[in-house]
Amino acid sequence: MNNFKLTIPPAAVTQSSIAVIWDKTAPEYEVLLNGSFYTKVSRGDCTIEGLMPDTEYEITVAGGSGTASIKAKTRRMGGVFDVRDFGAAGDGVTMDTEAIQRAIDACAEDGIVLIPEGVYLSGAICLKSDMTLCVSEGAVLLGSSRAEDYPIHRYRWEGRESDCYASLINVRFDERERFRNITIEGKGKIDASGVALFLAERAENKGARGRAICIRNTDGVYYKDITVKQSPSWCVHSIYCNGVTANNIRVFTKYDEDRAKTYGHIFNGDGFDPDSCKNVYVFDSLIASQDDCIAVKSGRDEEGRRVGIPTENVRITDCRFESGFGVAVGSEVAGGAKNILVRDCTFTHVYSIGSVKSPRGRGNVVENVTYENCTGEYQDDEFRDCEWFRGGIYVDNFYSVREFDPSAAEPVNDGTPKIRNVTFRNIKMRSRVSHAIYLAGLPESPLEDIRLINVTAEGAKGMRAYNIDGLTMENVDIITPDTEQYKFTNIKTTDGEDIK
Repeated sequence: MNNFKLTIPPAAVTQSSIAVIWDKTAPEYEVLLNGSFYTKVSRGDCTIEGLMPDTEYEITVAGGSGTASIKAKTRRMGGVFDVRDFGAAGDGVTMDTEAIQRAIDACAEDGIVLIPEGVYLSGAICLKSDMTLCVSEGAVLLGSSRAEDYPIHRYRWEGRESDCYASLINVRFDERERFRNITIEGKGKIDASGVALFLAERAENKGARGRAICIRNTDGVYYKDITVKQSPSWCVHSIYCNGVTANNIRVFTKYDEDRAKTYGHIFNGDGFDPDSCKNVYVFDSLIASQDDCIAVKSGRDEEGRRVGIPTENVRITDCRFESGFGVAVGSEVAGGAKNILVRDCTFTHVYSIGSVKSPRGRGNVVENVTYENCTGEYQDDEFRDCEWFRGGIYVDNFYSVREFDPSAAEPVNDGTPKIRNVTFRNIKMRSRVSHAIYLAGLPESPLEDIRLINVTAEGAKGMRAYNIDGLTMENVDIITPDTEQYKFTNIKTTDGEDIK
């Protein structure tokens, strides 16, 4: 009996583990390995650990009235390449960049470059195809705070190809090369020393700031179990990749994991950014961000449209977000974005659960975006609604524009964006400082088919909606002290009726 689909996310198979996911419809599921009980879970995912390399297993998941099975084979073991055997000291003082890179270069296909317990100070390193970088428990890969340890290369930053400082972890900087099957895993930590490095790179000013991890042009990227923190800008950035999975990762761009240290002056501190990527899965992860927790990107303005690589098929489930601005689609989405699902996630001290934002100049289409079964709250005083964020739930074609007339149309051209088919379903969001809901389309390009279903939104201000062709509201409760609970301009229902 096979009543639901069981899937192995892209690249989510290692020498000793297999991850499976499914659409959760029951409160609990039983997981079997080769017919024997393995565990029970209340999420829509399970990672089977402790497996043998190069071995086939059958995984069965049963819950509610459904059962599904799938077979998968673990990766073969290509050997372990301990960075200490290549000269790494791991004392937190010695520069271990060259030793780590020697281990990577020597790594055989399907091999593991092991960073064992210790603190390994490093500048930029470059991974290659068919390898795993394992930062083991008790180990720290600590980024150098010197700008000169990160050579300048040209790759995408904020939607445009730019001169950038290399990130702490990269692939080789040869745009003619396409990589495959890269895993970064382990229960250790990747600390990019972003507070000091931010100042050093800004002072030298030879390029845009690097990231903690930036993997480009790769088919099959797997981030598993790792803690990544203190990036000088966006933290985990994937560009032009196909098949990206983040499983049980922890990302901190605002403060350390114990909140003992705040990262101060860093800005643009997104947590995880899939940028012109296809088939992206994020589950069972925690992100505490200085900016957007997750931001779906695909290029900026004319250059993004010319490159024309959308981000599509993104599934974010059973995640926790503990600071920042939630899961965003945009604003650099000139290559387009579609088929984005955010489900069964919690947001605490987070300004907005979801935002879809694409201002004039971006062009292209953002479509088929769903936020479902999510709860959020923001009771802090750090931020207020402004041109960069406008509500606990918002869709915004006037993003980054401080003052605007929602009725003033401009000519339609290649830079005119279109946002359509966006759903917020089974959502509870409490904020004491923002709009409860903010929806703003362009008069020359209205939002299309926006659905609010079973939504309770609390805010300092009520709901504002401008320029929508097809608004559905079912069981929507706006809680606000605002005397103007609803303000609508140029809104049509799904049936084509005007809302006054």
